[in-house]
Amino acid sequence: MAKTKRICTILLRLLAFGATLSATIVMATSHETVSFFAVSFEAKYSDTPAFKYFVIANAVVSIYSFFVLFLPSESLLWRLVVALDLVFTLLLSSSISAALAIAQVGKKGNSGAGWLPICGQVPKYCDQARGALACGFIGLIIYLLLLLYSIHTVLNPLLLQKT
Repeated sequence: MAKTKRICTILLRLLAFGATLSATIVMATSHETVSFFAVSFEAKYSDTPAFKYFVIANAVVSIYSFFVLFLPSESLLWRLVVALDLVFTLLLSSSISAALAIAQVGKKGNSGAGWLPICGQVPKYCDQARGALACGFIGLIIYLLLLLYSIHTVLNPLLLQKT
């Protein structure tokens, strides 16, 4: 039974690693240049601080996921992993929230602020950003599952102890 739990944990962590790494790569490579008459316009992720934060947060979580894969199951560091899972889940959540807010403004604009939508002019860029956000959201869901499982694994023996 313990081996099955370990395999499930490794698979979930591999999926989380893949999702966050994919989100990082797809967002970091999103750019498009268009020309209007004689004016050239370039859209890239580094123009927006929220997208930069999204890339950095997903890259950090990817690196963490990679290192946790090699942690022995008997290690006492797994209690620290529970706390770090919580921190990185919250980091992913905040980065996706910020990036989604900017993506919404890019797609719909904001008439009250006078911001025009740009996705009509740079659809490839918007599609890549949308794909990166989808990968990031999948990574967040997997991290939520990992967090719940980690909390259950660490707290269950404590709750079953007789006083």
